[in-house]
Amino acid sequence: MNNTVMRQVVVTETYAALTSESLVCSVTISCLPTNAAVVYFRGDDGEDVQWLPGQWSDFRSVNLANIYIKGTAGDVVTVIGGTW
Repeated sequence: MNNTVMRQVVVTETYAALTSESLVCSVTISCLPTNAAVVYFRGDDGEDVQWLPGQWSDFRSVNLANIYIKGTAGDVVTVIGGTW
């Protein structure tokens, strides 16, 4: 069964996963253009990867529990897609 994934994730100052439980899906992840600052994604090597306000990218078959973000508290990242 396929499910739609539509979430707003509020950024915190410490790294947090996009979901607390395993969720494999294909999604567009975007930083709202109204965010106050960059959002940092933890890269596969552990280094910070900066995303600017308004930046987005498509991901296929990723586990959202393995994607970690941090930044300015209150900024928002959206996750839109599904489990297809």
